[in-house]
Amino acid sequence: MSERISRYNPARVRELVGTVPVTGAEQVDAVVHAAAAAQRGWAGIEAVARGALLRAAADAVEAQVETLAELLARESGKPRADCRGELGFALTFLRWVADRAPVVLADAETDDGAGRLLLTRRPYGVVAAITPWNAPVILSLLKIGPALAAGNTIVVKPSPLAPLAIDRVVRLLAGALPADVLHVVHGDAATGAALVGHPLIRKVAFTGGEQAARAVAAAAGTTPTVLELGGNDPVLLLDDADLSPEPMRRLVMASFATSGQVCMAAKRLYVPRARRDEFTDAYLRAAEEVLCLGDPLADGVTMGPVITAEAAARVHALVAAAVARGGSALALGRADAGTDLSGGHFVAPTLLVGLADDDPVVAYEQFGPTVPLLVYDDEDEVVARANADELGLGASVWSVDEQRAFRVAKRLEAGFVFVNTHNRTGMALRAPFGGVKRSGHGREYGDAGIAEYAQLCSVHAPAAFRPGGTGASATAYPTA
Repeated sequence: MSERISRYNPARVRELVGTVPVTGAEQVDAVVHAAAAAQRGWAGIEAVARGALLRAAADAVEAQVETLAELLARESGKPRADCRGELGFALTFLRWVADRAPVVLADAETDDGAGRLLLTRRPYGVVAAITPWNAPVILSLLKIGPALAAGNTIVVKPSPLAPLAIDRVVRLLAGALPADVLHVVHGDAATGAALVGHPLIRKVAFTGGEQAARAVAAAAGTTPTVLELGGNDPVLLLDDADLSPEPMRRLVMASFATSGQVCMAAKRLYVPRARRDEFTDAYLRAAEEVLCLGDPLADGVTMGPVITAEAAARVHALVAAAVARGGSALALGRADAGTDLSGGHFVAPTLLVGLADDDPVVAYEQFGPTVPLLVYDDEDEVVARANADELGLGASVWSVDEQRAFRVAKRLEAGFVFVNTHNRTGMALRAPFGGVKRSGHGREYGDAGIAEYAQLCSVHAPAAFRPGGTGASATAYPTA
Protein backbone atom coordinates (compact mmCIF):
# COMPACT_ATOMS: atom_id res chain seq x y z
CA MET A 1 0.00 0.00 0.00
CA SER A 2 1.43 3.41 -0.96
CA GLU A 3 2.35 5.98 1.68
CA ARG A 4 -0.29 8.62 2.33
CA ILE A 5 -0.44 12.10 3.81
CA SER A 6 -3.08 12.46 6.53
CA ARG A 7 -4.55 15.88 7.25
CA TYR A 8 -6.22 16.57 10.60
CA ASN A 9 -8.50 19.51 11.42
CA PRO A 10 -6.49 22.21 13.27
CA ALA A 11 -9.70 23.28 15.03
CA ARG A 12 -10.41 19.72 16.25
CA VAL A 13 -7.04 18.03 16.17
CA ARG A 14 -8.31 14.45 16.49
CA GLU A 15 -10.57 14.78 13.45
CA LEU A 16 -9.09 13.24 10.30
CA VAL A 17 -10.19 15.34 7.33
CA GLY A 18 -8.72 13.18 4.59
CA THR A 19 -5.64 11.71 2.96
CA VAL A 20 -3.75 11.92 -0.33
CA PRO A 21 -1.12 9.53 -1.71
CA VAL A 22 2.54 10.49 -1.63
CA THR A 23 4.01 10.77 -5.13
CA GLY A 24 7.36 8.98 -5.30
CA ALA A 25 10.29 10.04 -7.48
CA GLU A 26 9.45 7.49 -10.21
CA GLN A 27 5.87 8.69 -10.34
CA VAL A 28 7.03 12.31 -10.54
CA ASP A 29 9.21 11.35 -13.49
CA ALA A 30 6.28 9.70 -15.26
CA VAL A 31 4.00 12.69 -14.63
CA VAL A 32 6.56 15.19 -15.98
CA HIS A 33 7.17 13.07 -19.08
CA ALA A 34 3.41 12.89 -19.71
CA ALA A 35 3.12 16.67 -19.32
CA ALA A 36 6.04 17.20 -21.68
CA ALA A 37 4.46 14.92 -24.30
CA ALA A 38 1.20 16.88 -24.10
CA GLN A 39 2.75 20.35 -24.17
CA ARG A 40 3.26 20.87 -27.89
CA GLY A 41 -0.28 19.83 -28.68
CA TRP A 42 -1.61 22.21 -26.04
CA ALA A 43 0.57 25.05 -27.32
CA GLY A 44 -0.68 24.35 -30.83
CA ILE A 45 -4.21 25.37 -29.82
CA GLU A 46 -4.90 29.04 -30.50
CA ALA A 47 -4.74 31.25 -27.44
CA VAL A 48 -8.42 32.22 -27.68
CA ALA A 49 -9.44 28.56 -27.85
CA ARG A 50 -7.21 27.74 -24.87
CA GLY A 51 -9.02 30.51 -23.01
CA ALA A 52 -12.39 28.97 -23.79
CA LEU A 53 -11.20 25.66 -22.36
CA LEU A 54 -9.96 27.39 -19.22
CA ARG A 55 -13.33 29.07 -18.73
CA ALA A 56 -15.07 25.70 -19.07
CA ALA A 57 -12.66 24.30 -16.48
CA ALA A 58 -13.55 27.16 -14.13
CA ASP A 59 -17.22 26.28 -14.55
CA ALA A 60 -16.49 22.69 -13.49
CA VAL A 61 -14.97 23.90 -10.22
CA GLU A 62 -17.68 26.47 -9.57
CA ALA A 63 -20.31 23.74 -9.48
CA GLN A 64 -18.67 22.36 -6.33
CA VAL A 65 -17.63 25.56 -4.53
CA GLU A 66 -19.70 24.93 -1.38
CA THR A 67 -18.33 21.43 -0.87
CA LEU A 68 -14.80 22.62 -1.57
CA ALA A 69 -15.12 25.58 0.82
CA GLU A 70 -16.08 23.31 3.70
CA LEU A 71 -13.22 20.93 2.92
CA LEU A 72 -10.74 23.81 2.77
CA ALA A 73 -12.02 25.21 6.08
CA ARG A 74 -11.65 21.85 7.81
CA GLU A 75 -8.13 21.19 6.61
CA SER A 76 -6.68 24.72 6.89
CA GLY A 77 -8.54 26.31 9.79
CA LYS A 78 -9.70 29.29 7.72
CA PRO A 79 -13.30 30.41 8.25
CA ARG A 80 -15.67 28.88 5.75
CA ALA A 81 -16.72 32.29 4.40
CA ASP A 82 -13.07 33.09 3.68
CA CYS A 83 -12.63 29.75 1.94
CA ARG A 84 -15.70 30.41 -0.19
CA GLY A 85 -14.27 33.82 -1.04
CA GLU A 86 -10.88 32.37 -1.94
CA LEU A 87 -12.43 29.84 -4.31
CA GLY A 88 -14.59 32.48 -5.97
CA PHE A 89 -11.69 34.87 -6.38
CA ALA A 90 -9.49 32.12 -7.82
CA LEU A 91 -12.11 31.34 -10.47
CA THR A 92 -12.55 35.04 -11.22
CA PHE A 93 -8.80 35.26 -11.75
CA LEU A 94 -8.77 32.20 -14.01
CA ARG A 95 -11.51 33.65 -16.20
CA TRP A 96 -9.72 37.01 -16.30
CA VAL A 97 -6.54 35.30 -17.48
CA ALA A 98 -8.47 33.35 -20.10
CA ASP A 99 -9.74 36.64 -21.55
CA ARG A 100 -6.62 38.73 -21.08
CA ALA A 101 -3.87 36.31 -22.13
CA PRO A 102 -4.52 36.47 -25.91
CA VAL A 103 -3.98 40.24 -25.72
CA VAL A 104 -0.82 40.05 -23.60
CA LEU A 105 0.69 37.21 -25.63
CA ALA A 106 -0.13 38.61 -29.07
CA ASP A 107 2.70 39.19 -31.55
CA ALA A 108 3.96 42.75 -31.88
CA GLU A 109 5.48 43.77 -35.22
CA THR A 110 7.29 46.89 -36.41
CA ASP A 111 8.15 47.48 -40.06
CA ASP A 112 9.90 50.78 -40.73
CA GLY A 113 13.05 52.35 -42.10
CA ALA A 114 15.21 50.40 -39.66
CA GLY A 115 13.85 47.05 -40.82
CA ARG A 116 11.27 44.55 -39.71
CA LEU A 117 11.06 43.37 -36.08
CA LEU A 118 8.65 40.72 -34.82
CA LEU A 119 8.32 40.14 -31.09
CA THR A 120 6.62 36.87 -30.27
CA ARG A 121 6.01 35.03 -27.00
CA ARG A 122 6.50 31.30 -26.74
CA PRO A 123 5.74 28.92 -23.87
CA TYR A 124 8.56 27.47 -21.78
CA GLY A 125 7.34 23.86 -21.78
CA VAL A 126 6.52 22.12 -18.50
CA VAL A 127 6.15 24.37 -15.44
CA ALA A 128 6.55 23.15 -11.86
CA ALA A 129 4.49 24.93 -9.19
CA ILE A 130 5.23 24.60 -5.47
CA THR A 131 2.41 26.14 -3.46
CA PRO A 132 1.74 26.81 0.26
CA TRP A 133 -1.06 25.85 2.61
CA ASN A 134 -2.41 29.25 3.70
CA ALA A 135 -4.29 30.05 0.47
CA PRO A 136 -3.77 26.89 -1.56
CA VAL A 137 -6.42 27.48 -4.20
CA ILE A 138 -5.70 31.05 -5.26
CA LEU A 139 -1.93 30.65 -4.91
CA SER A 140 -2.07 27.59 -7.16
CA LEU A 141 -4.40 29.21 -9.69
CA LEU A 142 -2.04 32.20 -9.90
CA LYS A 143 0.39 29.77 -11.51
CA ILE A 144 -1.94 27.33 -13.24
CA GLY A 145 -3.95 30.01 -15.10
CA PRO A 146 -1.12 32.02 -16.71
CA ALA A 147 1.00 28.93 -17.36
CA LEU A 148 -1.77 27.13 -19.22
CA ALA A 149 -2.97 30.26 -20.99
CA ALA A 150 0.54 30.79 -22.36
CA GLY A 151 0.68 27.25 -23.78
CA ASN A 152 2.68 25.49 -21.07
CA THR A 153 1.67 22.37 -19.24
CA ILE A 154 2.01 22.40 -15.45
CA VAL A 155 2.55 20.08 -12.50
CA VAL A 156 1.47 21.39 -9.07
CA LYS A 157 2.82 20.21 -5.72
CA PRO A 158 0.72 21.61 -2.85
CA SER A 159 1.81 21.80 0.77
CA PRO A 160 1.15 18.61 2.75
CA LEU A 161 -0.50 20.85 5.37
CA ALA A 162 -3.48 21.58 3.07
CA PRO A 163 -3.49 19.21 0.10
CA LEU A 164 -7.12 18.10 0.00
CA ALA A 165 -9.15 20.95 -1.50
CA ILE A 166 -6.53 21.92 -4.07
CA ASP A 167 -6.18 18.26 -5.08
CA ARG A 168 -9.89 18.22 -5.94
CA VAL A 169 -9.71 21.60 -7.66
CA VAL A 170 -6.80 20.53 -9.86
CA ARG A 171 -8.52 17.28 -10.77
CA LEU A 172 -11.74 19.09 -11.66
CA LEU A 173 -9.81 21.55 -13.84
CA ALA A 174 -7.81 18.76 -15.46
CA GLY A 175 -10.98 16.85 -16.26
CA ALA A 176 -12.16 19.73 -18.46
CA LEU A 177 -8.83 20.05 -20.29
CA PRO A 178 -6.90 17.83 -22.71
CA ALA A 179 -5.15 14.86 -21.11
CA ASP A 180 -1.91 15.49 -19.19
CA VAL A 181 -2.02 19.28 -19.52
CA LEU A 182 -2.43 19.68 -15.74
CA HIS A 183 -1.24 17.36 -12.97
CA VAL A 184 -0.99 17.36 -9.18
CA VAL A 185 1.59 15.49 -7.11
CA HIS A 186 1.90 15.25 -3.34
CA GLY A 187 4.69 14.88 -0.82
CA ASP A 188 7.29 16.66 1.24
CA ALA A 189 10.61 18.22 0.27
CA ALA A 190 11.77 15.04 -1.49
CA THR A 191 8.81 15.13 -3.88
CA GLY A 192 9.38 18.83 -4.45
CA ALA A 193 13.06 18.30 -5.23
CA ALA A 194 12.26 15.49 -7.67
CA LEU A 195 9.81 17.77 -9.47
CA VAL A 196 11.81 21.00 -9.50
CA GLY A 197 15.06 19.26 -10.42
CA HIS A 198 13.57 17.20 -13.26
CA PRO A 199 15.42 17.85 -16.53
CA LEU A 200 12.18 18.42 -18.45
CA ILE A 201 10.99 21.22 -16.15
CA ARG A 202 11.51 24.53 -17.93
CA LYS A 203 10.22 26.99 -15.30
CA VAL A 204 9.55 26.89 -11.56
CA ALA A 205 6.97 28.98 -9.69
CA PHE A 206 7.14 28.99 -5.90
CA THR A 207 5.27 30.73 -3.08
CA GLY A 208 6.44 30.20 0.48
CA GLY A 209 9.15 30.92 3.01
CA GLU A 210 12.75 31.90 2.40
CA GLN A 211 14.29 28.68 3.72
CA ALA A 212 12.18 26.52 1.41
CA ALA A 213 12.86 28.95 -1.44
CA ARG A 214 16.59 28.41 -1.08
CA ALA A 215 16.08 24.66 -1.42
CA VAL A 216 13.83 25.16 -4.44
CA ALA A 217 16.32 27.52 -6.09
CA ALA A 218 19.15 25.06 -5.47
CA ALA A 219 17.16 22.20 -7.02
CA ALA A 220 16.11 24.38 -9.96
CA GLY A 221 19.68 25.35 -10.81
CA THR A 222 19.65 27.36 -14.02
CA THR A 223 15.92 26.85 -14.60
CA PRO A 224 14.17 30.24 -14.43
CA THR A 225 12.03 30.86 -11.36
CA VAL A 226 9.25 33.06 -9.99
CA LEU A 227 9.64 33.33 -6.22
CA GLU A 228 7.04 35.02 -4.00
CA LEU A 229 8.42 34.88 -0.48
CA GLY A 230 7.58 36.29 2.92
CA GLY A 231 7.03 39.85 4.02
CA ASN A 232 7.22 41.99 7.14
CA ASP A 233 4.82 44.57 5.81
CA PRO A 234 4.90 48.01 7.46
CA VAL A 235 1.74 50.11 7.84
CA LEU A 236 2.37 53.86 7.85
CA LEU A 237 -0.53 55.79 9.33
CA LEU A 238 0.28 59.41 8.54
CA ASP A 239 -0.71 62.22 10.88
CA ASP A 240 -3.93 62.82 8.92
CA ALA A 241 -5.00 59.17 8.68
CA ASP A 242 -8.71 58.48 9.06
CA LEU A 243 -9.22 56.51 12.30
CA SER A 244 -12.98 56.16 11.97
CA PRO A 245 -14.56 52.71 12.42
CA GLU A 246 -14.68 51.59 8.78
CA PRO A 247 -10.97 51.99 7.94
CA MET A 248 -10.03 50.64 11.38
CA ARG A 249 -12.07 47.48 10.77
CA ARG A 250 -10.27 47.10 7.45
CA LEU A 251 -6.88 47.54 9.13
CA VAL A 252 -7.63 44.99 11.84
CA MET A 253 -8.57 42.35 9.27
CA ALA A 254 -5.45 43.24 7.26
CA SER A 255 -3.43 41.81 10.14
CA PHE A 256 -5.68 39.00 11.37
CA ALA A 257 -7.30 37.44 8.30
CA THR A 258 -6.24 33.77 8.17
CA SER A 259 -5.04 34.29 11.76
CA GLY A 260 -2.22 36.50 10.50
CA GLN A 261 -0.75 33.65 8.45
CA VAL A 262 -0.49 35.62 5.22
CA CYS A 263 2.68 36.82 3.52
CA MET A 264 1.19 40.25 2.76
CA ALA A 265 -0.56 40.76 6.10
CA ALA A 266 -0.09 44.09 7.89
CA LYS A 267 2.70 43.16 10.30
CA ARG A 268 4.14 46.43 11.71
CA LEU A 269 1.84 49.34 12.64
CA TYR A 270 3.53 52.77 12.70
CA VAL A 271 1.43 55.53 14.29
CA PRO A 272 2.30 59.21 15.00
CA ARG A 273 3.24 59.58 18.66
CA ALA A 274 0.62 62.30 19.13
CA ARG A 275 -2.15 59.96 17.95
CA ARG A 276 -1.08 56.77 19.72
CA ASP A 277 -3.85 56.74 22.33
CA GLU A 278 -6.51 57.76 19.82
CA PHE A 279 -5.38 55.00 17.47
CA THR A 280 -5.21 52.35 20.19
CA ASP A 281 -8.75 53.06 21.33
CA ALA A 282 -10.09 53.01 17.77
CA TYR A 283 -8.20 49.79 16.96
CA LEU A 284 -9.46 47.96 20.04
CA ARG A 285 -13.06 48.96 19.28
CA ALA A 286 -12.75 47.80 15.67
CA ALA A 287 -11.22 44.49 16.75
CA GLU A 288 -14.11 43.88 19.11
CA GLU A 289 -16.48 44.29 16.16
CA VAL A 290 -14.71 42.15 13.55
CA LEU A 291 -12.58 39.53 15.34
CA CYS A 292 -14.36 36.40 16.52
CA LEU A 293 -12.08 33.44 17.28
CA GLY A 294 -13.60 30.02 16.90
CA ASP A 295 -14.38 26.97 14.79
CA PRO A 296 -14.07 27.81 11.08
CA LEU A 297 -17.43 26.19 10.37
CA ALA A 298 -19.31 28.23 12.98
CA ASP A 299 -21.42 31.16 11.80
CA GLY A 300 -19.92 34.55 12.60
CA VAL A 301 -16.38 33.30 13.19
CA THR A 302 -13.77 35.45 11.41
CA MET A 303 -10.59 33.88 12.81
CA GLY A 304 -9.78 30.21 13.15
CA PRO A 305 -6.83 28.32 14.62
CA VAL A 306 -3.27 28.51 13.38
CA ILE A 307 -2.13 25.65 11.20
CA THR A 308 -0.08 23.51 13.63
CA ALA A 309 0.82 23.14 17.29
CA GLU A 310 4.32 24.31 16.41
CA ALA A 311 2.92 27.50 14.87
CA ALA A 312 0.88 28.16 18.00
CA ALA A 313 3.90 27.63 20.25
CA ARG A 314 6.01 29.98 18.14
CA VAL A 315 3.46 32.82 18.36
CA HIS A 316 2.99 32.31 22.10
CA ALA A 317 6.77 32.50 22.52
CA LEU A 318 6.94 35.74 20.52
CA VAL A 319 4.27 37.36 22.70
CA ALA A 320 5.93 36.13 25.91
CA ALA A 321 9.31 37.47 24.77
CA ALA A 322 7.78 40.85 23.93
CA VAL A 323 6.22 41.11 27.39
CA ALA A 324 9.48 40.04 29.02
CA ARG A 325 11.25 42.87 27.21
CA GLY A 326 8.86 45.43 28.69
CA GLY A 327 6.00 45.38 26.18
CA SER A 328 2.31 44.89 26.88
CA ALA A 329 -0.08 42.50 25.16
CA LEU A 330 -3.59 43.86 24.63
CA ALA A 331 -6.26 41.23 23.98
CA LEU A 332 -8.33 41.75 20.85
CA GLY A 333 -11.77 40.65 19.76
CA ARG A 334 -13.84 37.92 21.33
CA ALA A 335 -14.21 34.14 21.31
CA ASP A 336 -17.11 32.16 19.90
CA ALA A 337 -19.11 30.80 22.82
CA GLY A 338 -19.78 27.50 21.06
CA THR A 339 -16.15 26.62 20.32
CA ASP A 340 -13.94 24.51 22.59
CA LEU A 341 -10.70 26.45 22.10
CA SER A 342 -8.75 23.79 24.00
CA GLY A 343 -9.46 21.28 21.24
CA GLY A 344 -7.48 23.04 18.52
CA HIS A 345 -4.47 25.18 17.73
CA PHE A 346 -6.17 28.42 18.75
CA VAL A 347 -4.15 31.55 19.52
CA ALA A 348 -5.96 34.63 20.79
CA PRO A 349 -5.23 37.79 18.78
CA THR A 350 -3.13 40.46 20.50
CA LEU A 351 -1.85 43.96 19.90
CA LEU A 352 1.67 44.45 21.30
CA VAL A 353 2.62 47.92 22.53
CA GLY A 354 5.71 49.49 24.08
CA LEU A 355 8.23 47.72 21.84
CA ALA A 356 11.31 48.80 19.91
CA ASP A 357 12.30 48.04 16.34
CA ASP A 358 14.81 45.40 17.45
CA ASP A 359 12.24 43.31 19.31
CA PRO A 360 11.90 39.96 17.51
CA VAL A 361 8.17 40.37 16.85
CA VAL A 362 8.99 43.63 15.03
CA ALA A 363 12.24 42.67 13.34
CA TYR A 364 11.01 39.34 11.96
CA GLU A 365 7.85 38.19 10.22
CA GLN A 366 5.61 36.84 13.00
CA PHE A 367 3.18 34.98 10.68
CA GLY A 368 0.51 34.66 13.34
CA PRO A 369 -2.25 36.51 15.19
CA THR A 370 -0.22 39.22 16.90
CA VAL A 371 0.93 42.61 15.64
CA PRO A 372 3.16 45.32 17.17
CA LEU A 373 2.21 48.98 17.46
CA LEU A 374 5.12 51.42 17.10
CA VAL A 375 5.22 55.21 17.35
CA TYR A 376 7.16 57.74 15.28
CA ASP A 377 7.73 61.49 15.22
CA ASP A 378 8.16 62.51 11.57
CA GLU A 379 7.72 61.25 8.04
CA ASP A 380 11.40 60.80 7.16
CA GLU A 381 11.92 58.76 10.31
CA VAL A 382 9.06 56.36 9.68
CA VAL A 383 10.03 55.82 6.05
CA ALA A 384 13.58 54.98 7.10
CA ARG A 385 12.37 52.56 9.78
CA ALA A 386 9.93 50.90 7.41
CA ASN A 387 12.69 50.41 4.84
CA ALA A 388 15.23 49.03 7.32
CA ASP A 389 13.83 45.50 7.01
CA GLU A 390 15.44 43.07 4.55
CA LEU A 391 12.03 41.93 3.34
CA GLY A 392 10.11 44.01 0.83
CA LEU A 393 6.85 42.38 -0.18
CA GLY A 394 4.07 44.83 0.73
CA ALA A 395 3.51 48.05 2.66
CA SER A 396 0.70 50.52 3.09
CA VAL A 397 0.22 54.26 3.57
CA TRP A 398 -2.91 55.71 5.19
CA SER A 399 -3.85 59.35 4.65
CA VAL A 400 -6.90 61.39 3.66
CA ASP A 401 -4.61 63.12 1.14
CA GLU A 402 -4.19 60.61 -1.67
CA GLN A 403 -1.47 62.64 -3.40
CA ARG A 404 0.55 62.73 -0.20
CA ALA A 405 0.04 59.00 0.31
CA PHE A 406 1.35 58.26 -3.19
CA ARG A 407 4.41 60.47 -2.61
CA VAL A 408 5.25 58.53 0.54
CA ALA A 409 4.48 55.21 -1.17
CA LYS A 410 7.10 55.90 -3.83
CA ARG A 411 9.73 56.12 -1.08
CA LEU A 412 8.98 52.67 0.34
CA GLU A 413 11.07 49.64 -0.59
CA ALA A 414 8.24 47.24 -1.34
CA GLY A 415 6.96 45.47 -4.41
CA PHE A 416 3.36 46.49 -3.72
CA VAL A 417 2.19 49.50 -1.71
CA PHE A 418 -1.45 49.72 -0.68
CA VAL A 419 -3.11 53.07 -0.04
CA ASN A 420 -5.75 53.28 2.73
CA THR A 421 -6.06 49.52 2.86
CA HIS A 422 -3.82 46.45 3.09
CA ASN A 423 -3.80 42.74 2.33
CA ARG A 424 -6.43 41.21 0.06
CA THR A 425 -8.81 44.20 0.09
CA GLY A 426 -6.12 46.14 -1.78
CA MET A 427 -5.44 43.60 -4.53
CA ALA A 428 -6.59 43.97 -8.13
CA LEU A 429 -6.46 41.56 -11.04
CA ARG A 430 -4.66 44.17 -13.16
CA ALA A 431 -2.06 45.08 -10.51
CA PRO A 432 1.19 43.04 -10.60
CA PHE A 433 2.17 41.66 -7.20
CA GLY A 434 5.57 40.50 -5.97
CA GLY A 435 8.50 41.37 -3.79
CA VAL A 436 11.79 43.21 -3.78
CA LYS A 437 14.90 42.57 -1.69
CA ARG A 438 14.63 39.17 0.03
CA SER A 439 10.90 38.88 -0.67
CA GLY A 440 11.49 37.29 -4.05
CA HIS A 441 11.39 38.14 -7.72
CA GLY A 442 8.94 37.89 -10.58
CA ARG A 443 5.31 38.99 -10.55
CA GLU A 444 1.84 37.50 -10.26
CA TYR A 445 -1.44 39.15 -11.29
CA GLY A 446 -1.68 41.70 -14.06
CA ASP A 447 -0.22 41.52 -17.54
CA ALA A 448 3.21 40.98 -15.98
CA GLY A 449 1.96 37.85 -14.24
CA ILE A 450 0.82 36.38 -17.55
CA ALA A 451 4.02 37.38 -19.33
CA GLU A 452 6.08 35.50 -16.69
CA TYR A 453 5.05 32.24 -18.37
CA ALA A 454 6.06 33.12 -21.94
CA GLN A 455 9.52 33.66 -23.36
CA LEU A 456 10.00 36.78 -25.46
CA CYS A 457 11.59 35.92 -28.80
CA SER A 458 12.67 38.33 -31.56
CA VAL A 459 12.67 37.88 -35.33
CA HIS A 460 14.60 40.67 -37.04
CA ALA A 461 15.36 41.64 -40.64
CA PRO A 462 17.65 44.74 -40.69
CA ALA A 463 16.73 47.18 -43.43
CA ALA A 464 20.21 47.02 -44.95
CA PHE A 465 19.86 43.33 -45.78
CA ARG A 466 16.28 43.22 -46.97
CA PRO A 467 15.63 42.95 -50.74
CA GLY A 468 16.53 46.30 -52.25
CA GLY A 469 18.48 47.31 -49.15
CA THR A 470 21.74 49.25 -49.27
CA GLY A 471 23.82 46.53 -47.65
CA ALA A 472 26.50 47.13 -45.03
CA SER A 473 29.98 46.03 -44.10
CA ALA A 474 30.27 42.51 -42.75
CA THR A 475 31.90 43.98 -39.60
CA ALA A 476 29.63 46.98 -39.12
CA TYR A 477 27.88 47.73 -35.83
CA PRO A 478 24.17 48.64 -35.96
CA THR A 479 23.30 52.32 -36.15
CA ALA A 480 19.73 52.03 -34.81
